[in-house]
Amino acid sequence: MEIPLSRRTAQIKPFLAMELMERAKVLQAQGRDVIYLCLGEPDFPTPAAVVAAAGTALAEKATSYTHSLGLLELREQICHHYLDTYGVDLVPEQIMVSSGTSPLMLLLFSALLETGDEIVLTDPGYACYPSFVRFAGGVPVTVPTTAVNGFQPRVKDVKTVLSERTRGLLINSPANPTGSILTPDDLAALAQLSIPIISDEIYHGLTYVGEEQTILQHTRDAFVLGGFSKAYAMTGWRLGYLIAPLKIMRQLQTLHQNFLICANHFVQRAGIVALRDCSADVARMRVVYNQRRLRLIQGLRDLGFGVHVEPQGAFYVLADGRHIDPDSQRLALDILEQTGVAVTPGIDFGAGAEGYLRFSYTRPQEDLDQALERIALYLQRRGCLPT
Repeated sequence: MEIPLSRRTAQIKPFLAMELMERAKVLQAQGRDVIYLCLGEPDFPTPAAVVAAAGTALAEKATSYTHSLGLLELREQICHHYLDTYGVDLVPEQIMVSSGTSPLMLLLFSALLETGDEIVLTDPGYACYPSFVRFAGGVPVTVPTTAVNGFQPRVKDVKTVLSERTRGLLINSPANPTGSILTPDDLAALAQLSIPIISDEIYHGLTYVGEEQTILQHTRDAFVLGGFSKAYAMTGWRLGYLIAPLKIMRQLQTLHQNFLICANHFVQRAGIVALRDCSADVARMRVVYNQRRLRLIQGLRDLGFGVHVEPQGAFYVLADGRHIDPDSQRLALDILEQTGVAVTPGIDFGAGAEGYLRFSYTRPQEDLDQALERIALYLQRRGCLPT
């Protein structure tokens, strides 16, 4: 029997970072030694205080439903964090906690978009953004960016793609896949646009160069996506939050009640401890990431890759490999098969990153060094190694 699928389902393309990882797993199962530089998953353990808090919460039977917006104590702690870090005064009623930022993105776009409405995205940008927009019935409209502006959007370029169907601009700083950040002046200028700004701030806490700001320092009518996965090494805990204007939070809450109910109770309890007690853990991880960042940038340049924009945050380097092969998916697969090093093809992040490869430095320094050595031998065999 044929089972027809919806048109919106057919529009969703494979996530190539996962495709590469899954192929790498097959090779590993066959006995190959694989170095995973393809995913943005911290290699550090979750801070011990967070783990202990989750254990305590489970022992205290914190396994029931919570308020659909999330535990009040956690939302209050998020308010304290934004006030202490950015000087932004929030109220708990502006915050909705969920099982990661991905479901929140889907809810937000579902709330903002009628069929055919548009969300402006950057190219390159996180691979799944267009999928969220399309699945909610919207149309992703990309604004090209260049290395000259750090692969971040400029107001004059955004204005060229706005239309009467535009319902928002999605920004990401620090950004995936480039690690670049928007300066305070950039954020202030974007905040003056007559459309809502949706700011994905999941990599906040992992900035090494420049000033880290939230869009809420420049406008209170923005939407902010934040969470615990990256800075606190809590990817598998699935805990994120959405900050939204108070005037529409009730409608967003209704969607959350219907489709997701609430985030895990004991995980929310752990999140309270992460924000309250684990800033020193984040600082220690950030120091190590920065050391890896500097080593990987230099190592890739020594191999002839172009690092046109040095990452200032997150944990990625976007490296130009067009002189080796302009087809980034073919190149990434060949490197994986020939060397056992898994990296993500740039085309996953948009046409503007075709010919590039994204390297994640979420592996120990010795793994990065070994990966560079393997790729050096690979390039030597191809006759592409600089002399």
